[in-house]
Amino acid sequence: MRVAQGDAADLPLQSVLHHGGSDAAIIGELAWGMTIGAALIFVALMALLALSLRRHARPLGTRVWIAGAGILFPIVVLTMLLAWSTWRSAQLRPQSSNGALAISVTAKMWWWEVRYPGPGGGEIVAANEIHIPAGREVYLGLNADDVIHSLWIPALGGKRDIIPGRVTGLRLRADKPGVYRGQCAEYCGVQHARMALHVIAHAPADFDAWLGRQAQAARPPAAPLQARGRAVFLEQNCQSCHTVRGVAEGSRLGQGLAPDLTHIGSRAYLGAGTLRTGPATLAAWIANPHVAKPGVFMPATADLDADALRALAAYLESLQ
Repeated sequence: MRVAQGDAADLPLQSVLHHGGSDAAIIGELAWGMTIGAALIFVALMALLALSLRRHARPLGTRVWIAGAGILFPIVVLTMLLAWSTWRSAQLRPQSSNGALAISVTAKMWWWEVRYPGPGGGEIVAANEIHIPAGREVYLGLNADDVIHSLWIPALGGKRDIIPGRVTGLRLRADKPGVYRGQCAEYCGVQHARMALHVIAHAPADFDAWLGRQAQAARPPAAPLQARGRAVFLEQNCQSCHTVRGVAEGSRLGQGLAPDLTHIGSRAYLGAGTLRTGPATLAAWIANPHVAKPGVFMPATADLDADALRALAAYLESLQ
């Protein structure tokens, strides 16, 4: 079953000012403090400018301005800001995996591969969504396959650069169930702006149930149209890049090249947040993904007739 998220207008804003975790609340407080402070200083400067333009204004001596506005004021303000930000930053969670649920996230051009520890051992591979239990510490182990990326989920915490050949980490906790949008925050190529993901925080019992469903192989087709779609999937050699557990495990050469599709029908979006998942968008994406996301590595499928395309889309949507 696909996660219900409502319309885009109903989703939490991708903003540090709309936080869903304690780390993001601290960062939001720092942002508000700096913004308000900067606004007050700007207003004061504008007032001084207006005063200086008055015909009979009597400005203070040059030495007073240099000593007061040029030396004393910046020292006092910056010292207070440094002390306050240091104190609040020390209350951020340490970036450690101790006691946290570990999830692996690999940044690729331009999508996210997500790996979870399976309930019975092994790994569960998904893409472009990070499911977590609300109220529990989660540690994202981050790595990149190609170029430098950066993961930023403003409502839950700070951002972390992801550098090829290095493993970094980001610790998160969602205070309550909800959907939180994230984004690659380091320019990584032509589709950097469409390299998004969503963090879905479940109640703990719901997360365990979701994880159990994800550990299962793809469900068999329940209708003739879906069975035809599975045949089209294999005829088109989609398994050269994609995996559907229980149907096609993918080639060694293509492993990790493209998202695992075992439960693609349960994901809310296609193309790393680009399109809503549905029969029409699935068919359009398969036919030519470059219309929605120019430059992606998936080729267009020009040789599929309308019936085969509809069957393949119906099969993929059934993979819940």
